Amino acid sequence: MTTKTLRLRVARITREAEGILSYELTSEDGGALPDFEAGAHLDVQVPTLHGLRQYSLCNDPGETHRYVITVQRDANGRGGSRAMHDHVREGDVLTVSEPVNDFPLLYARSYVLIAGGIGVTPLLAMARVLERTGAEWVLHYCTRDEGRTAFRELLTSPSFAGRVHLHHDGGDPAKGLDVRALLATRGPGTRLYCCGPAGLMKAVRDAALLNRWPWEKVHFEAFSAEGASATHATPEEDFEVSLRSTGQVLRVPAGKSVLNVLRTHGVKVESDCEAGSCGTCLTRVCEGTPEHRDTFFQAEPAGDSRMLVCVSRARSKRLVLDL
Repeated sequence: MTTKTLRLRVARITREAEGILSYELTSEDGGALPDFEAGAHLDVQVPTLHGLRQYSLCNDPGETHRYVITVQRDANGRGGSRAMHDHVREGDVLTVSEPVNDFPLLYARSYVLIAGGIGVTPLLAMARVLERTGAEWVLHYCTRDEGRTAFRELLTSPSFAGRVHLHHDGGDPAKGLDVRALLATRGPGTRLYCCGPAGLMKAVRDAALLNRWPWEKVHFEAFSAEGASATHATPEEDFEVSLRSTGQVLRVPAGKSVLNVLRTHGVKVESDCEAGSCGTCLTRVCEGTPEHRDTFFQAEPAGDSRMLVCVSRARSKRLVLDL
């Protein structure tokens, strides 16, 4: 979690769709909260979990009296969403970071927003800003069905008419949004923003590359190693990690994180967010060149002597880790 933290009261919990709850957070004294920009998230200390999870802010950044985050219950996740759903109640106090923005809304002539599932949350904040400021934009929101479409009433309201397009695939991505066709043309100065499951982000990445979108105009938000892998412009390659203490050599395949490979082989590394933002899994690199994919090392260069093994990979064929 960032250095400065806030203690916020859960003022309201709202069911937004099947398995999806939003949490309205306010200061304990009712005062104004630190400003945030569209695309920002909070690092939340999840009760009973003793760990951090990142949740995007989905309300209008013009609001100073509250933050709103949305959590989808994931039965197969690492426990954060289940803890939020099962243990957080209205009136509880949560410890969170001040807003952090690794997914800023940059100036453009027009915008294409593509969301999948709970990935709509940062894009909803962007849509609010773009609508309020009179910008040219469109949002394509992909879900399984109407029942799992968060904020459906808002997104189908007159204020968003003609801007928001809902796509339901019934669980078969082939029946959903045709990303390749959507991105076949690009207006001058258009930026593309995407957040959602790794499969959707990979499809958007591939379509953007195929249709020669300028990569500096394509933006993704990923909160997992799988998501980070899916959004990288160049295909991942296998590499090896060697453990300095034992000399054991482990293969890290494309699409799998160093941290997961270490765990599979019984090597314990302390971790928390597993999205490259908290720095808990920082590991010293004795030999080789890491490829940094984190957001933790933004204020200072990471260099080649350390890496976050939850998301970062290797530029060299082998890394020797101080483990």
